[in-house]
Amino acid sequence: MPAVNDTKFQPAVFLLTGIPLLEDVHVWISIPFCLMYVISILGNSLILFIIKTDPSLHEPMYIFLSMLAVTDLGLSLSTLPTTMGIYWFQSREISHDACFAQLYFIHSLTSIESSVLLSMAFDRFVAICNPLRYASILTPPRIAKMGLVSLLRGVVLIFPLPIILKQHRYCKDSILSHSYCMHQDVMTKACSDFKVNIIYGFFLTVSSRVLDLLLILLSYVMIFKSVLSTVCHTKRLKALNTCVSHVCVVLLFYITDIALAVIYRFVKNAPPIFQIVLGNVYMLVPPVMNPIVYSVKMQAIRARIIRVFIK
Repeated sequence: MPAVNDTKFQPAVFLLTGIPLLEDVHVWISIPFCLMYVISILGNSLILFIIKTDPSLHEPMYIFLSMLAVTDLGLSLSTLPTTMGIYWFQSREISHDACFAQLYFIHSLTSIESSVLLSMAFDRFVAICNPLRYASILTPPRIAKMGLVSLLRGVVLIFPLPIILKQHRYCKDSILSHSYCMHQDVMTKACSDFKVNIIYGFFLTVSSRVLDLLLILLSYVMIFKSVLSTVCHTKRLKALNTCVSHVCVVLLFYITDIALAVIYRFVKNAPPIFQIVLGNVYMLVPPVMNPIVYSVKMQAIRARIIRVFIK
């Protein structure tokens, strides 16, 4: 154990990973990555601009959508510097403090996004199951409180992660599996016992992702039950159509999130390339697809986007 405490075993930096064996073509690989970042940043910024400038969209559903867009922007901006640094400049090194800061923002923002998706599911539940009380239940002060709770939950629950990680000594082999820092990846590079990280990480997963997903599923079970009890076929389709975009976004977020968590916890011999690709999908695809899905499926947003570009 004395060797563990020796400073010579403590590397000054972590090494991030692009796509192994394809370093010579990283510049070409950077093109789709760069395109996805541009689409994510411009798409979510456009959603925010449209909702902010159009008073008719200052309704609960669109306010929650703007929260989702802000979170997606934060996620894209959190991973962009290190990811593009690898593919453009072969810059793989990241200091411990910078790595801990990045993983804090990534995990807190994904936790906030999970909370926002739950809030959006609640919005659809009230709108369909109790439409007469929709305006009285989802008042602006209540929406603000829901947004504040989502923010505080993400900030407070994730705050211990970098503090715990900072207590560890890290071995010479500090090559991370992704082009950005994640808690479950960094903790495995510690020379010391990281059971506390495993236990707290499991607590975070259950108290945020699992709980949120179960509540979202419960809300949709009640929504479908309410819709199926409606006699009018047209009303059924109209009610279900308002949920399609949210269901697509939920599936995009949770399928990649759960798949990555399963690989880290249960699949010990997964090919590294599979882990790398899934990690990039997890970080890049939801922020890119969310504004596209809502632009296509929500007529009010689509009409205003068309109006912006026609002008």
